[in-house]
Amino acid sequence: MSVAAEPRRNDHARSGARGLSLHAKRVVWAWSFLAVPIAFYVVVRFYPTVQAFWLSLTNWNLMRPAQFIGFENYTRMASDPLFWKVFENTFLYLIIGTPVSLLLSFLIAYFLDRVHFLHGLLRALYFLPFLTTAAAMAWVWRWLYQPVPIGVINSVLSSIGIPQQPFIQSPSQALYAILATAIWAGMGFQIIIFMAGLRAIPTTYYEAARIDGLGEFAILRKITLPLLKPTTVFLVVFSSIGFLRIFDQVYNMTTNDPGGPLNSTKPLVLMIYQSAFSSYDMGYAAAQTVVLFVILLIVSLCQLWIMRTR
Repeated sequence: MSVAAEPRRNDHARSGARGLSLHAKRVVWAWSFLAVPIAFYVVVRFYPTVQAFWLSLTNWNLMRPAQFIGFENYTRMASDPLFWKVFENTFLYLIIGTPVSLLLSFLIAYFLDRVHFLHGLLRALYFLPFLTTAAAMAWVWRWLYQPVPIGVINSVLSSIGIPQQPFIQSPSQALYAILATAIWAGMGFQIIIFMAGLRAIPTTYYEAARIDGLGEFAILRKITLPLLKPTTVFLVVFSSIGFLRIFDQVYNMTTNDPGGPLNSTKPLVLMIYQSAFSSYDMGYAAAQTVVLFVILLIVSLCQLWIMRTR
């Protein structure tokens, strides 16, 4: 009985598989291939996020088991003047760095796209800073910002009669000095992406616009910028996340005084690092991590919504 039933079951399974539509088969195959990366992503990304939220509700210093304390870490954060100073610094990096870097990158890409002599070499030179390690780049800029006679920038300023500036040694200038370094470091990537977007625009649009008598500025405003919207949305989100998570430039350029004079350059990521690995206050560091995650999520969603509606 069982031997006779087995072929019937196999025939039924095969007929069921044959009964699936082409669309259903594609869905099954797609989810079969996606199952492993999705499982990996859940383990690598979602589980640590949930674990970080749990740790943010505890008091843990690596020496004893985590003790549940509720929302005390968040209450402590809300009453910590240093946190609000760091919060302000982080958003200054965002609201200044993102538009300035995107504007400069677009202008360079726009005019570089019209250069045909040594085009490949110039593009590689602009992209080179993005390939440079953050530590090496930060130390070079730290050397450039030094006083006379070591610092190149102050030497140039002195040669033209301008008093030398303290730059990273000044509470009022340090953040902008580091921000300039961060903008310069990431500009090469943005230029390459903008140039790829410009090259993707069909030339027939430009030819038709010139036949209609439109000038270069009108073409830029009515054709180039609207068709670059997907590229711009990607770079806005990518750049914003980078400035909200800025760490390497700050840490390496203010090694003697991490966070700069009077914490004038300290971002949230550096505060998390110091709370976790200098003070070993893992619960408090986890609470700061959750806050950073929420900020990144809100800023990214808001930017996507604004760019989509426009």
